[in-house]
Amino acid sequence: MRGVFFDEGDARAVVAALERAGWSAELTRERLAGEDDDEDHPWAVLSDAPEVVLDVLVDRHDGWLDDEAPPEAARPPLDLPRAPRRTHDERD
Repeated sequence: MRGVFFDEGDARAVVAALERAGWSAELTRERLAGEDDDEDHPWAVLSDAPEVVLDVLVDRHDGWLDDEAPPEAARPPLDLPRAPRRTHDERD
């Protein structure tokens, strides 16, 4: 599970609370697509704590919970035409 926070202090407080409770917790920087300013990137807390524990901490420290759902399996490629369709008679 992963909790995401915009305030570094909140993220560090969550890491400390999780570690005091005996769970592992890691603090990383979350890069947002299209964001140029490194100071605006949120902080992510990765943990093996149960969802309910992290959910309570996320609510208390104004963050959000991300369950890191696995990406969808790749779909097979489409069967596309090999040439453009002809819409008129070329004999004209």
